[in-house]
Amino acid sequence: MRLLSPAFAHGEEIPRKYTCDGANVSPPLSWSGAPAQTKSFVLLCDDPDAPAGVWRHWAVYDLSRDATGLPEGAGRPGPQRGFSQGINDFDGSGYGGPCPPPRHGPHRYRFRLLALSTASLAVARKEPSCLEVERAANEVLLEETALVGAYQR
Repeated sequence: MRLLSPAFAHGEEIPRKYTCDGANVSPPLSWSGAPAQTKSFVLLCDDPDAPAGVWRHWAVYDLSRDATGLPEGAGRPGPQRGFSQGINDFDGSGYGGPCPPPRHGPHRYRFRLLALSTASLAVARKEPSCLEVERAANEVLLEETALVGAYQR
């Protein structure tokens, strides 16, 4: 399975537009090569370099097995057509772009695509946190891939 973005390559800097210092919109993403038994996808974005531990920026779940990507700005807050979003660590729905502490050095931002064996993710609440989405997805995970970008302030 492969996850790509026309906005940045794996290991490269995430453009300012997709961060809290820019328009704070989610980058365009595309994927291919999912296992044949995939019934849905989850997309996660987190920062493992945050001072207090992993900071969760975005969780998209119940993406159709036929989905092959998300357009720029798909992570705007609130309900979306064709998928649901978790509550991020900024305490909001949708995408919260990279926003590391100033002078903290470069942070890695992991966009992770999870192929799942279920069509609908079993989450306990109507508005689950990104962590709750990740935990539920790990219970029915078939395969995972990642695209990692960097950003610093």
